[in-house]
Amino acid sequence: MACAVDPSASVIPHEEASALQAILPRRRQILSMLLAQNNRLQMAPKALKKQRIRAHIEWLRKELSRTDGELEEAIEASTTFKENEALLKSVPGVGPILARTLLAELPELAEITHKRLCALVGVAPFKRDSGQSRGKREVWGGRAPVRAALYMGALLATRHNPILKEFYERLLAAGKPKKVALVACMRKLLSILNAMMRDRVPWHLDHLRTP
Repeated sequence: MACAVDPSASVIPHEEASALQAILPRRRQILSMLLAQNNRLQMAPKALKKQRIRAHIEWLRKELSRTDGELEEAIEASTTFKENEALLKSVPGVGPILARTLLAELPELAEITHKRLCALVGVAPFKRDSGQSRGKREVWGGRAPVRAALYMGALLATRHNPILKEFYERLLAAGKPKKVALVACMRKLLSILNAMMRDRVPWHLDHLRTP
């Protein structure tokens, strides 16, 4: 099958990226537990239960702080990571979590085309056609953790990044639903970051006015 399909080679994360890959899921797990415990605190009927839940929340917050410290150490230990993180964070809207998620869980960044990257993350629109029937174009699949971090980055960028803000407002003015416009901004942000990492050029408006 490989001979017939002739797939392109996958990008294998190096050892440093594997270290980040071990820490980031733990951080997401802690955040999920914090959310659950805060919700449980609001519903707890007795003072004793509330006290125990508060104690658990405090422990989770400390664990989150320790995990963030581990992330910092992993970045500081790698010259490549430090440089790449600084490059990614030069884009308004890209914070440390998105930058580190991309470094750890999207090693294909700067290695493949924008279209393939969007499909890999799960933000590329695919046709839902069958015979004569023509369905709506939808996004699906891909790497959910990367997509979630990219969503938050794009949401922030529509407010603080001049390129993404103008692009988002133009789509809304054209009648696009907010969700559709935001997914388009996710694709555009990913395209910008892919070009920057490929060319090793930090953020500046003229270079990044991509179509």
